[in-house]
Amino acid sequence: WEFLSQSPSQAGKAGGILPAILGTIYLMIGTIIFALPLGILAGIYLTEYARDNWLTKIINLAIVNLAGVPSIVFGLFGLAFFVLFLIPLFGGPSKACVLAGGLTLAVLILPIIIRASEEAIKSVPRSYKEASLALGAGGARTFVTVTFPAALPGILTGVILALSRAAGETAPILFTAAAASGTWTTSLLRETPALTYSAYVFATGDNLAAKAPHNQYGMIMTLILLVLIMNIGAIALRGRIARKLAGR
Repeated sequence: WEFLSQSPSQAGKAGGILPAILGTIYLMIGTIIFALPLGILAGIYLTEYARDNWLTKIINLAIVNLAGVPSIVFGLFGLAFFVLFLIPLFGGPSKACVLAGGLTLAVLILPIIIRASEEAIKSVPRSYKEASLALGAGGARTFVTVTFPAALPGILTGVILALSRAAGETAPILFTAAAASGTWTTSLLRETPALTYSAYVFATGDNLAAKAPHNQYGMIMTLILLVLIMNIGAIALRGRIARKLAGR
């Protein structure tokens, strides 16, 4: 229990990993706050309102291509755009921080959420929409009360996959948010320890992994369990929504 509830000591060779756990959770919260609304709204727009023209085709092609971009490219983009340009533009510090890391990870998982939202909305039977329209509901009300609730379990599946990927990434936060050591902070404009980056530092540091292999293995196991807990919680929520929609 001390390993999970204490701060590290002796340059990480002793003590616990609590700051890294809290930092990882903090980054995931920031990521989902930025990515979830934008990703779902973009999926809704492309499915329900965008016209089938050359611009829509270019947007869809860009989304597909972004999903295959290596994560280190997102990290360099986050460094150039968020750390060195956008945050200083609004008076923030030009350095790695939680805000920049959350925005970078949000950009990383945005294509996954957009594509999952599109496919979930398209999978709703057309008869649902036609029945609602036949009863006198307008297009917007039909989407809000019929289409979106029916598509929500599929959207949540995409969100689960996206968040799991973000939690296991090191490269995007390498230059934008992560600190090798230190205490956890609630400030959005400071660096934070993270499990993935701490494990990376152990693996590439000055014989740290050889001196304290149990710490490195413990970090990785904790990260796996953290992602598993998030997935179980999201799957339980998705199942509850699906049962409610089915009237059970």
